[in-house]
Amino acid sequence: MRLRDAIEQALRAWDAHETARGAAPVIDFDCAPVDEPVTAAPSRLDVYETLSRLSDRADAENDQVCAEQLRAHLAYLAALLGERPPINSYLSATQGCPAGGWPDKYVTAVGDRARAALADLGISWGTDTDRQLRDAEGPVDTADAPDLIRAAADELEPAVRALAETDAPYTLDITTADVDAYWAYWLDGAGHQVRLRFNLRNATFTKTRLRQFALHEILGHALQSASYTSTTERADVSWPRLLSVHVPYQVLLEGIAQAMPLFVIPDDTAVTARVRLDHYLQLVRAELHQAINTGHAVAACAEHARARVPFWTAGTIADILTDRGNDPQLRSYLWAYPAGIDWFVNLADTADTDIVGKVFRATYTQPLTPSQLTNLWPTGPRIGGPGTPLRLRKPSLP
Repeated sequence: MRLRDAIEQALRAWDAHETARGAAPVIDFDCAPVDEPVTAAPSRLDVYETLSRLSDRADAENDQVCAEQLRAHLAYLAALLGERPPINSYLSATQGCPAGGWPDKYVTAVGDRARAALADLGISWGTDTDRQLRDAEGPVDTADAPDLIRAAADELEPAVRALAETDAPYTLDITTADVDAYWAYWLDGAGHQVRLRFNLRNATFTKTRLRQFALHEILGHALQSASYTSTTERADVSWPRLLSVHVPYQVLLEGIAQAMPLFVIPDDTAVTARVRLDHYLQLVRAELHQAINTGHAVAACAEHARARVPFWTAGTIADILTDRGNDPQLRSYLWAYPAGIDWFVNLADTADTDIVGKVFRATYTQPLTPSQLTNLWPTGPRIGGPGTPLRLRKPSLP
């Protein structure tokens, strides 16, 4: 059997095993759905042994794309089985970039830019910032959210399609969920069928947020995944056509989705202020991701979080540390958000239009790893940060 197909077969069996036991699925989006029933793998260890054999085969065949994806799957599965590798090696294997981190001065400068963007909207920085922002953005009733996000996507879709040069069709189903998880919006699906879920525990419905997430979830994730499906329909691709959150292209997927407003609606000051704020908050989350995984005490991490972000609640900080410290999936996947948004915000701010167009066209054709993104823009910043000693702040420090 062809290597790509053998990998997909193994991943489908693994996914069936995980979902049958009520665990997190392995497949996040299926770009080549099949009609045949899938037999669940007997155990995680069976899957590990199968993927290990396929990894050896990928090395023997010098298939770098499959080899890199298999290393990511094996690292994540080993973590599910109890291994706890150092955070740098774990992220290098799964997200394709190390936990380098960003200098304190850089994070502070990004925060200064976020605060300036909020000040332009009349929003002050402090314990009340989040409430002020929600009020200024125009609260939306939950019942109205699906229609409004569809309308925003319809308005903005031509601009994204033109930038990415994609004509891929998709069908969107919007549902709600109520789960104890970090996410507010989640998109998954198969082929050209896409499902967007609102997590009612976390989703904040405002006019600004819905425009932002129309770009993020629908014109980012949905259109991008459907475009990958179209690629696989037009060509016999060599890369595995099943997307997972613990594999190195997540830096691309989450990065471009978060930064999308800067490319598509840069004059919308309310939405771009959100992107500037999100950029800063993701870099702070990255500092906490590093800290909790390198032996820093919880109390020191909490002090740092409060010094950086005065409107984060104790519950928010607790969830950030718990997700990044304990959960094998989130210990990997959540690094994609700061690594991705930082690279794509810098692309929007500093790259010329030819580079931006080249990146969009490439990233809507097939999923790319951090090293492949770097090849598209060699002068861009180092993905995952340049590497710097971590300095934890106290609330009394500036």
